[in-house]
Amino acid sequence: MPKDYDAIVIGAGIIGCCTAFELAKKGWRTLNVDKLPGAGYGSTSNSCAIIRFHYSTPDGVAMAREGYYYWIDWPKYLGVVDEAGMAKYVNTGCLVTKCERNHQLVSVMKCLDELGVVYQELEPEDVERMLSFVDTRRYGPPVVMDDPRFGEPTGGIVSGAVYIPESGFITDPQLSVHNVQRACEARGGEFLFNAAVVEILKADGRATGVKLADGRELRAPVVVNVAGPASYKVNRMAGVEDEMRMKTRPLKQEVCHVPAPEDVDYNFLGPILSDGDVGCYSRPEIGNHILIGSEDPECDPLDWVDDADDYDQGFTDQWQTQVMREAQRIKDLSIPNERKGLVDLYDCTEDWIPIYDKSVLPGFYMAVGTSGNQFKNAPVAGALMAELIEKVEAGHDHDSEPVQLKMKYTGRTCDIGFFSRLRTINPNSSFSVIG
Repeated sequence: MPKDYDAIVIGAGIIGCCTAFELAKKGWRTLNVDKLPGAGYGSTSNSCAIIRFHYSTPDGVAMAREGYYYWIDWPKYLGVVDEAGMAKYVNTGCLVTKCERNHQLVSVMKCLDELGVVYQELEPEDVERMLSFVDTRRYGPPVVMDDPRFGEPTGGIVSGAVYIPESGFITDPQLSVHNVQRACEARGGEFLFNAAVVEILKADGRATGVKLADGRELRAPVVVNVAGPASYKVNRMAGVEDEMRMKTRPLKQEVCHVPAPEDVDYNFLGPILSDGDVGCYSRPEIGNHILIGSEDPECDPLDWVDDADDYDQGFTDQWQTQVMREAQRIKDLSIPNERKGLVDLYDCTEDWIPIYDKSVLPGFYMAVGTSGNQFKNAPVAGALMAELIEKVEAGHDHDSEPVQLKMKYTGRTCDIGFFSRLRTINPNSSFSVIG
């Protein structure tokens, strides 16, 4: 059968580009197709790009630990220097508050211990000495704004916290994707932008390429769905969704951008805060600002979107809710009258653990359900997908005997079956953006 490429990757976000890069390093001729004007222009560009380790499963911690080593030596991983500049990792440390929702971080600390991640277990008074601008009073469990208890302490102080010094963020997530694009191109990979996929081509019972909105047909024996919030549409084009036990849906998210307290140099002193007691996470942002996102407490309705290409992109009361919750933890945090930040979609599974897998259609693969907690894992996910695709295309039965990936930095073996489309809901998940 004629082919134009060895693999076509639908999507040019961070995971799509890393997947193509890892395949290109194996000698595959790749093409990333994206409906947007450039690499990283989709939901990746609006990622908070946080690099942290506190996942609720050992597999989640292992992926994050492995990914960390790629980010701290980013140019070495890529092997090129981007003319647009290089994304940089900024180490801030991460403070995770103990609460009922995260089971006082007992399982998280066990996972960190298993992977050799250094952390400090802090008492409330230790937190106050380390970060004088942090209020250690207990406010949880979180409630909605119209609840009479909203914003009021619930008595006592938090149980303590875990501080993980090896944590931070990437300065420019969109630039990081452009960096990977350049690295992939240096290995022979190609990119096609402003090109919407409207059909998955098939022949003889397998995927054979894609058809674009302008009528062009591009051929390849392997097609990889890394379409972010539109991944469910691509799976439906391929006719593979009905067979999947775990599916994806687009979820609207709001991230707030607010000034830090005037007397606190937050760019130097502020850590990543992950706080189940108030239901928010945050990180420093340039210009002495703070980015605030939601940890999706049970009281907040999840805003699932029916159409990833047509949804309300305006702020809602959720913006004010998040800022006011964060103001419970950060002393003297003001609530601006003007709402600033971003609104975008997450691509989520029911248990917030991604799907890295083959499909019922031979030649069609997927790296989906990754939003909110997989940016940091993108280089590992790329290596994982390349290993999976290479083995399955060589005849390996991944469904009955999951492919194993030996991680090059941690030396740990990753069972790719953990991310199966056929899995049941993982009860150990946080069922939130934490993953």
